[in-house]
Amino acid sequence: MALRLLRGKDGRLTAYVPVSGGLARWTEDRPGGSSWTGPWLIQTPGLSQVTIAQGPDGYAHLVGLRRIEGKDGPKVDLVHATQFQTGRPLTAWHSLGTPHPKDRAKAQRTGPPAAALDSSGALRVFVRNAGGGVSARRQDPKGTWERWTDWKGERVLGGLSAASTTDGRLELLAPAGKGAALRWFQPKPGAAPKRGEDVPADARPDSASVVETSPGTLTHYWRDARSGELLAWRPDVPAPAPLGGAAGTGPVAAVRAVVDGHDCTVLAHQDTEVGRLAVAAHPSEDEAAGVWWTPTGEQGAHTPALALDGQGGVVLAALSLDGKLLVARQKTDERGLALHAWTRVGGG
Repeated sequence: MALRLLRGKDGRLTAYVPVSGGLARWTEDRPGGSSWTGPWLIQTPGLSQVTIAQGPDGYAHLVGLRRIEGKDGPKVDLVHATQFQTGRPLTAWHSLGTPHPKDRAKAQRTGPPAAALDSSGALRVFVRNAGGGVSARRQDPKGTWERWTDWKGERVLGGLSAASTTDGRLELLAPAGKGAALRWFQPKPGAAPKRGEDVPADARPDSASVVETSPGTLTHYWRDARSGELLAWRPDVPAPAPLGGAAGTGPVAAVRAVVDGHDCTVLAHQDTEVGRLAVAAHPSEDEAAGVWWTPTGEQGAHTPALALDGQGGVVLAALSLDGKLLVARQKTDERGLALHAWTRVGGG
């Protein structure tokens, strides 16, 4: 995780970013407003590689990889905490262990987590295990954690990406070696997840992301391992589609939004050619319509995140070179996807 932007049940946005010693959190003072409170430090020594899953109830489930140095060497485990209300403290961190509870050396090879909630409200956490496959652990809707299970797979590189559709069907994409990404999915709400056909993808590790681009359909994004170009794929198309523009770094941020009355997918990524963030919008489910990238005005801004605010407007957030939170909101008086100038929120 770099920067995440989530909308709570009360319509306020929260931004999370890993910092030394834990997580920094900023919270909107009112839905769609210009003022924020933060940063507030969520102290968690050794925490890294955090992902966040959010269900229809608005609860934010934070899952991270924790590494604590000890006299017998480093101890690695997965930890989980929940934020039930916007701006309120998290629950205490709960250790989930690793898929290798009896082998400390193997535990250290556990990859960063991905997480998503299914239609029953159950939370699933996924990691690359020491054998190069995928392991998962499930928390049932009542809060009880089941044991780690082996979902098999091979040559997984890391950077798993997971999400659920609005009807609660979960999908997991795992970039792997030999030009493939492994995929698991639920064929219908409540069904047992199953392994799908491998996706043709020579994906760069830690570049995958996913968003629901229409009801019931998730679109997966990643960067080509050689060129750094962004590609998009969804289950009803035969091959990944290039999204054009210059190469970039990191995963693309994506959100579904209405632009000029049209159902669109808004994207933001870090463009290495111009040295700035770039944004684009295209009709949802129609990457072939073309994607035109527009650079933003802040030199050096990085780790973009996107969300819809409490009034339905697109909000782009990023970090400045000096660690401040930057926020740009969609203009309501112009056609197309136009953003106001960046606002600096505070220091990290």
